[in-house]
Amino acid sequence: MNRLPGTRPTDTALYFTRNDAADPRLGDRVNRGNGVYAEAAVVILGCPQDEGVRRNGGRTGAAQGPAEIRRALYKMTVTGLDGLGLHDAGDVAPLATLEDTHAALQAAVTQLLADGKRVVVLGGGNDISYPDCAALARQAGDVLAFNVDAHFDVRPNAERNSGTPYRQLLEEGLLKPHRFFELGSQPFCNAQAHADYLKEKRVRVMPLAELRATGAARVVRRALREAARAKAVFWGLDLDVVNAAEAPGVSAPNPLGLSGTELCELAALAGAEPRTRIVELSEVNPAFDLDHRTSRLAAAAIWHYLAAVAARTVRAKKRK
Repeated sequence: MNRLPGTRPTDTALYFTRNDAADPRLGDRVNRGNGVYAEAAVVILGCPQDEGVRRNGGRTGAAQGPAEIRRALYKMTVTGLDGLGLHDAGDVAPLATLEDTHAALQAAVTQLLADGKRVVVLGGGNDISYPDCAALARQAGDVLAFNVDAHFDVRPNAERNSGTPYRQLLEEGLLKPHRFFELGSQPFCNAQAHADYLKEKRVRVMPLAELRATGAARVVRRALREAARAKAVFWGLDLDVVNAAEAPGVSAPNPLGLSGTELCELAALAGAEPRTRIVELSEVNPAFDLDHRTSRLAAAAIWHYLAAVAARTVRAKKRK
């Protein structure tokens, strides 16, 4: 495949190798063998910008997120990933305005979806949920979407930012309220006006306490069953949904939150769901990370997603 328009290649130094045939890592496999684009089941695409975070008054630094997530991901082993083609399509090059960058990201994701790929998008600020989910909605029509996040991200600001993406999607009719779930929110992170907006729209909201009481995996499985007619599934995983002890390097640190184990369980569910088309990880902020804790957690979530996709692929081949 020729490079996607508006993208730049990933720094090859991030493709880690031990030069050990007995201990291959993802850096040895990505874009090679089964990972060439035509055969790849999953494509990774970065969007290294944090302009939306800056507009929203958050702490910047998430522009370095895609590189650090890749650095951690490509050091991980390929155990359990046999036969899974993985391609890295590089990064959408940030443009003069956030709106222009979003348009470029949406165009790139649209092309990947048209080519039948499952896409993992690395942010960057959580504003990327708008172009990512918009691309899927315009292609698939009926989309089930999960915003796994401490924040609702339904601010009514006229100028888009990291707090506006799901309001944009709802107001433009790209997301149907009954197909949208807000999971893991915290009452001290969200204005009552935003909660009222979601209630008026009849969006399903499950704050962290309720999510924990029911079980995050159980909630998601039930939602997937209830939305059996949805054509595609979008997963927005904002790392600030995880408690700050495990994910300190985010744009808005969370004193409470999901555990890293729970995040990886949700990522595995995304991989096991055949309708999943986009998994997005956002708000990893290396400037405030400790011992690369947050980028490693994001990478672990991606690994669990890939392992579930690989397992499902193996089962499908055995049935043929």
